[in-house]
Amino acid sequence: MPTLTVDNVSVEVPDGTTIFEAARKAGAKIPNLCYMKDLQAIGACRVCMVEVEGARSLVASCVAPVAEGMKVKTNTRKAREARKTVVELLLSDHEGDCQTCDRNEDCELQALARDMGIRDIRYPGEKSKRILDSSTPALMRDTSKCVLCRRCVTVCSEVQGVGGIFPQSRGFETVVGPAFDSTLDDIVCVQCGQCAAVCPVGAIVERDQTADVWAALDDPNKTVVVQTAPAIRAALGECFDYEPGTLVTGKMTAALRRLGFDAIFDTNFTADLTILEEGTELLTRLKMALVDKEPVALPMFTSCSPGWIKYIEYFYPDMLPNVSTCKSPQQMFGALAKTYYAEKIGKKPEDMFVVSVMPCTAKKYECQRPEMNASGVQDVDVVLTTRELGRMIKQAGIDFDSLADEEMDAPMGLSSGAADIFANTGGVMEAALRTVWEVVTGKELPFANLHVAPVAGLEGIKEASATIEGALPEWSFLNGVTVKVAVAHTLGNARELIERIRAGEASYHFIEIMTCPGGCIGGGGQPRVTTNDVRNARIQAIYKEDEGKQLRKSHDNPAIKQIYAEFLGHPLSEKSHHLLHTHYHERSRV
Repeated sequence: MPTLTVDNVSVEVPDGTTIFEAARKAGAKIPNLCYMKDLQAIGACRVCMVEVEGARSLVASCVAPVAEGMKVKTNTRKAREARKTVVELLLSDHEGDCQTCDRNEDCELQALARDMGIRDIRYPGEKSKRILDSSTPALMRDTSKCVLCRRCVTVCSEVQGVGGIFPQSRGFETVVGPAFDSTLDDIVCVQCGQCAAVCPVGAIVERDQTADVWAALDDPNKTVVVQTAPAIRAALGECFDYEPGTLVTGKMTAALRRLGFDAIFDTNFTADLTILEEGTELLTRLKMALVDKEPVALPMFTSCSPGWIKYIEYFYPDMLPNVSTCKSPQQMFGALAKTYYAEKIGKKPEDMFVVSVMPCTAKKYECQRPEMNASGVQDVDVVLTTRELGRMIKQAGIDFDSLADEEMDAPMGLSSGAADIFANTGGVMEAALRTVWEVVTGKELPFANLHVAPVAGLEGIKEASATIEGALPEWSFLNGVTVKVAVAHTLGNARELIERIRAGEASYHFIEIMTCPGGCIGGGGQPRVTTNDVRNARIQAIYKEDEGKQLRKSHDNPAIKQIYAEFLGHPLSEKSHHLLHTHYHERSRV
């Protein structure tokens, strides 16, 4: 535990701590652009330079470890001027359209310039090459705004294990992006948006589709309905300066109604439906393996995360049979909104316009997949991120804080607490186990408060197991079977888990994979900046939402019982197969 002084404040920190982290403990806020806690400390931007007594030059504090007796000055004239010069040089090469930039007032470079009192660009001159990339449904790139911080490179390679973008060329010619000036659509990109979530500026952002939604809302010939993913209710408030983890379900519903949507529904409804379909599929596979002795793909993987689906199509196509055939809750909702609900209100599918509000940029890609038109037209028309909905509410002049809570509409607005926890890593697994266990044994899942604690939290790979006893007669073949499950979040952890299975080091029956850190609560379309502290706050809010509901198991949802009775028949019926299930295909990585 070295002791050092930072601006004459004595501070003791663990060995290996950087000056940057020690300064925070001492109450000194050092500016930075490239630093990401627990992920990246490479000293690329040089905005965090400080003076250290005895050092020959200024030191990049994010990569310099502390030492016993070190004396650090963070606010000397020399350090301030050096940082200011670095930011001015970045600004000189930066496309200065702040007034219309997607990141205006949410830009770390803009904030640094403001805090440093920069009013003029002292270094005009040639700007580096500009590449505009609008090739994908989810993401937009503009290299003229890039500050070469390499955050996107780190999250794509080290967190997601995709490696789609890297610094190309050298010196003034350096560009962060795909090799050979390719577009994102030309390479292996799962469109998860984690690059956009960590970018400090507007160099990579989600494709803004708010104009498409405004146009639909203004079209008298369209019936416009909206669905909201479970993660939105624990994050949307951050767009209006609420603390992370503040639940705003009722205010969100009220705001959507004021925006002019004809019906406000909940993706949670089809999350409950997913559990019935996916749980039945899992039990069917287990019966085939244990009773019929037929070859069947196990373990079964969840299929609700579109970034994960695209990842396995690229990297592990031989394991696609292991993926559940269930569509994601978003796509199930779209298919039912344009069939089941459209029939109820006497509308044709082509007259319906379905908007999703998702924490995920990959959902923009997913809704355009050719498989997603079971209603006869594109099932989901537009996907908005949490950030886009926040912008729409502001554009409409709605005072979010003053809104009274309102309820979602029937019949597709009723859901259980099990559906809420789809937002969290481990949540889909827990929701599935709540239902499958009760279907098999007739008893509640034997975990405290229905929470499967071993699969909760931010550990990258989690496992749980339980031995079935006292199964109902129909499921007696499962007596004595120890059901083994696993959960992974981020694609890097998914890769590690799959490699363990392939090496024979692990064996499971059911696996949940979520693309983003923490699950959907940490999605690429959520309010920035998402740290583990923020993720944990959102996770706890989602569990609070679940625990506050009278219905906490998907199979108890009366609206789900109603849709089976009126429309679908039963899980895995012919109609449900047509509307709610699909298959995926191998993608070339060339």
